[in-house]
Amino acid sequence: MTAGNRGSILMLSLHGYVAARPELGMPDTGGQVTFVIELARRFARLGYQVDVVTRQFEGQRAVERLNNGARIVRIPFGGKEFIRKEDMHDHLTQFVSNFLTSSRLSRDYDVVNSHYWDAGWAGQRIAEELGIPHVHTPHSLGKWKQTDMRSIRDQDPEADDGYRFDERIQREFLVYRSCDHLIATSYQQGEILRESYDMREQQITMIPPGIDESRFTPVPSDELKKIRRRLKFRQHDVYAVGRAASNKGYDLLIEGLPALREIVPDARVMLAVGGNSAADERLIADWQKRAEALRVDEQVIWRNYIPDEKMPDYYRAAAVFALCSRYEPFGMTAIEAMACGTPTVVTTNGGLREMLNFGTQALYADPTVPREFAGMLAMPMRYPDLAAKLSNEGSRFARRQFGWTGIAKRTAEIFEHFRGAYTQPEDAVLSSAR
Repeated sequence: MTAGNRGSILMLSLHGYVAARPELGMPDTGGQVTFVIELARRFARLGYQVDVVTRQFEGQRAVERLNNGARIVRIPFGGKEFIRKEDMHDHLTQFVSNFLTSSRLSRDYDVVNSHYWDAGWAGQRIAEELGIPHVHTPHSLGKWKQTDMRSIRDQDPEADDGYRFDERIQREFLVYRSCDHLIATSYQQGEILRESYDMREQQITMIPPGIDESRFTPVPSDELKKIRRRLKFRQHDVYAVGRAASNKGYDLLIEGLPALREIVPDARVMLAVGGNSAADERLIADWQKRAEALRVDEQVIWRNYIPDEKMPDYYRAAAVFALCSRYEPFGMTAIEAMACGTPTVVTTNGGLREMLNFGTQALYADPTVPREFAGMLAMPMRYPDLAAKLSNEGSRFARRQFGWTGIAKRTAEIFEHFRGAYTQPEDAVLSSAR
């Protein structure tokens, strides 16, 4: 095919608020949505026609344009209200049926690329119906999350009620066994796919998420001072951002703050944690009570939803960025912060730390040991030379390794490989199988 007409990709991402400008921090709307949207845009720039198919609810538009070659197509199923991803099990059959009969879809797709297990289950059935390859990106793994939430369950036996892990893991296993190929977003995720889901190494390719290199950049020191004044950041403020969820570890960050202030007396924590439901608000209230009990409530600054266009400046304004999750498949926010030149401390309970050179590109520590995590947060504040090294090398690493165009090219190579296998004459396929 000629450039600009390389074929058509069907991307599936069913849960959350998928949009051209997603409201990050809304329920089930974070790194995965950004991942899918940015990848779709880059596929289109490479010459593919792309449909990102998601769920239509709450009066959303049926079709939304991303760029000349990519669009979001919303298929109604499961009613008109928001459905959390843990309950998407019950509506996937209806989605597949509605998708296959929808008049909104006018393209002949060459490959299905699904994201997260819910879209994976649906994508496998759609791929089988259309006779095209299916490449799946899990983003998160049920067995990994179930294991890493044990510390939460020890404190609150009902903490994982509603996650429906048994159903999820069973469906994940069937998706992984049935699809043509899996894209893991970290080496650790690939290991778990092999060890806990019995996948073979040949079935998995590791491709990390990407960042928008034009947005997430360092700035000169005089501009940084202006940003800090405008956003009301101080010299030794730690920043963390994400959804209100127990696994994100914000309570652990708060618990480490007294130890941090023993080393850096004026340190504070700036938490941009979205609360979009009664359950979220209760969780935030619990964290605030914990800060009061530790007598650091005045040093924990709460920010709610941060608009996407303001995210780079919030990253830049911090002395240190903290990825403090109990469980984190990758940690896109940490990469964005590093790209902005902010020294970063990441969790040991995630895939990102295996890609990093400790002490050069970033630091890492166990957030379930708050004093250990606090010690790592203090290091760049105490030692300017280390902060400068982490800022420079972290930014270079993030921009070099995680640019979206390169990620899209590597992913498209996988699509083309399996697309070619599906378009071979039947005799050739049988011959190669022998």
